[in-house]
Amino acid sequence: MSDDRSATERILNVLRPFASNWSGTLGRGDLVIPQREIPRLIHEILDASHDAGEPHGEASEVDIFQLLNEARRLPSLQDQVERLRTACVILKR
Repeated sequence: MSDDRSATERILNVLRPFASNWSGTLGRGDLVIPQREIPRLIHEILDASHDAGEPHGEASEVDIFQLLNEARRLPSLQDQVERLRTACVILKR
């Protein structure tokens, strides 16, 4: 949950300079973006969203346990494997 909030904050920080009213808030959602700034803005938003999606180290034992319990309840082994693959990065040694 905090990762979602921090990603949202990073994206809002990219957009705040383009807020249309004088106070610089995004309350109404109106943005004024000069055409020459659009490519840079797109790259900054993509960078902010990619930063949120990057793994932050190894998963804790509790996270793995909860994930395995959730996957165990799925009907087929293929569904269980797919759930594990979407939730974790599994590295071969």
